[in-house]
Amino acid sequence: MIDPADLARLVESFPTLNDGMARKSQELVLRLLEQTPRPYSRKQFEPGHITCTGLILHPDRDSFLLVHHHRLDRWLLPGGHVEAEDAQPWDTAIREVREETGASIVSDVLPLAGIDVHGIPARKQEPYHLHHDLIFATRALTAEASPTEEVRAVAWCEAGSHQASSLPESILLSFSRALALVPKARA
Repeated sequence: MIDPADLARLVESFPTLNDGMARKSQELVLRLLEQTPRPYSRKQFEPGHITCTGLILHPDRDSFLLVHHHRLDRWLLPGGHVEAEDAQPWDTAIREVREETGASIVSDVLPLAGIDVHGIPARKQEPYHLHHDLIFATRALTAEASPTEEVRAVAWCEAGSHQASSLPESILLSFSRALALVPKARA
């Protein structure tokens, strides 16, 4: 299981610069890690729980991978809840990307490219709650990706496309950071 103190150090080191939303999300994640003994429990709804997402750059670095989420009925980055076997937060992102898209990705230590705390609508046994989402960046080894039973569709999204214009700003800023953080493939 991911050590909350190690995660807090990683989140503290994230450079929010002039991104007020990332700075606010960073503060909320740090408070969650300080004030709750179960920050990864998907059954903790007050104040929410940690989730991890993968921002996967296309091998040509001109786009990033999206999934069409079943329940939320919208395009998002692949990601999800922390599991007990996840030793590092990027392990969660890697596992979720593979489960949702089957994409082959570089799976070393992934850099933190974004932090986004956002609301999740109520459903069945879950009340409205917050996902304290950490966005980790890497690149795909090939352009091959396909939907699994967990998502409706997958697609590569170019930053200036119509599809990108409907995405949260946190995703677009994370894409910009990922371009600076993720090394290009060796020729």
